[in-house]
Amino acid sequence: MQMSAARHWIALAVACTRARAARGVMAACVALLYEQRVPASGKLSASLCGNLPATRRENLLMERPFTDRREAGRVLAGQLSAYAGRRDVIVLALPRGGVPVGYEVAKALHVPLDVLPVCKLGLPWQAELAMGALSSNGAQYVDSSLVRTAGVSEAQLQSAMALARIELGRREARYRGERAPLAVAGRVALVVDDGMATGASLKAAALALATLGPARIVAALPVAPAGSQERLGGTVDEFVCARMPEAFYSVGQFYLDFDQVSDDTVRDLLALAAADDTNGETQI
Repeated sequence: MQMSAARHWIALAVACTRARAARGVMAACVALLYEQRVPASGKLSASLCGNLPATRRENLLMERPFTDRREAGRVLAGQLSAYAGRRDVIVLALPRGGVPVGYEVAKALHVPLDVLPVCKLGLPWQAELAMGALSSNGAQYVDSSLVRTAGVSEAQLQSAMALARIELGRREARYRGERAPLAVAGRVALVVDDGMATGASLKAAALALATLGPARIVAALPVAPAGSQERLGGTVDEFVCARMPEAFYSVGQFYLDFDQVSDDTVRDLLALAAADDTNGETQI
């Protein structure tokens, strides 16, 4: 083995050893492999990639992990510049992971930020299959066709909705405190999360949100697998995604820091966004 190759693998082993968990191990390895070819600036190294086909260079950029959710938000904001400074635009972040992303988007675009806590209504015997969704701002969606086909009784449906309202009330108190939800009717809603895998949560959120009468629903994501827009169907008016890599296994694969976002962090970021509004930094 050549010395340069040996040093490379030793460095890789050290990076993996220093990672705190299995997810961190993968992130450390990915970071080391891409740090020279795709630096944080997003510009590819000419010495290493100058001879690669354009499509492969683009794939390398798509595969570079974000440092954290805050960086992902800043990158995503660059894709949403058409909405900057508009009085009819609002960012709605899906808690908890979507809030750091949404905060950076709202800050860059100078538009208001709010959360959109949503509870999927799972079938009584298959919780992952959503028969509807409720959001804390009063939006409600029920897939009547699925309810009938699955044989869900009215009592079972109402029970699921009651439990969802209790949970949403808890989340509302934790995240927003006494601040009232921002108005959605007639506005362009940028629905932001930290990524998309199956799309079930985002689709449920969009369906519930639509009942409040927004002028337009835009799904805005840092990363998602190929075909994600098709999975959402007609539930959103526009789909914006910063990166859609070829090899997608999980959202966390594309973050060096993908630690769970705490309730305190959500509250702090919402408070900062509200302070920006009060100080006139956000145009509303």
